[in-house]
Amino acid sequence: MRAAAVLLAATLVGSTTGLPDIAPDNSGLPVIGQAPDFVLLAQDGTQVTLGQFHGKAVALDFIFASCSSTCPILTAKMAAVQDGLGSDFGSKVIFLSITVDPEHDSPDVLRHYAETFGANPAGWKFLTGSPNAIETIERRYGVFAAQAPSGDVDHTNLISVIDPRGMMRVQYLGVRFDPDELRRDLLNLTGKS
Repeated sequence: MRAAAVLLAATLVGSTTGLPDIAPDNSGLPVIGQAPDFVLLAQDGTQVTLGQFHGKAVALDFIFASCSSTCPILTAKMAAVQDGLGSDFGSKVIFLSITVDPEHDSPDVLRHYAETFGANPAGWKFLTGSPNAIETIERRYGVFAAQAPSGDVDHTNLISVIDPRGMMRVQYLGVRFDPDELRRDLLNLTGKS
């Protein structure tokens, strides 16, 4: 499953030709390329950039608060990974969940969504921004999102794993990923196994 996700990520992000040589680590994960930075608002109203988390492993996904299908499944699985990380969560590993419905998902709406799933705000930021900013981030991470006739947002379920140097290492596609594998990947990127 990981090989398919890496192949998909390389296709979505583009070729890694021309990237500087990267010293290998012990994670065994490929280097896809530099993870695109952004500036968004968190559920507490503070400004967040990806760059502020350099030095930590990051799991970045895309959700929306009124989703009634896959987003709650994805967020619940991420919450289980959060719990499995123990004291490394927040100190060595960060989760970033970006809304695909910025017109409805204000910081307050995202705060309530985060609380529903027991998200620890010390290590898990739920992010929103202008529709243009979100659309740019979706495109740069290879995420499709479009308003459905039902009012829902159809979107790609994708988790990007980013190493402490800001390099995208692997992407998990869908909600059928193994939470233990994600937890191990994140810990391996921090030097723990």
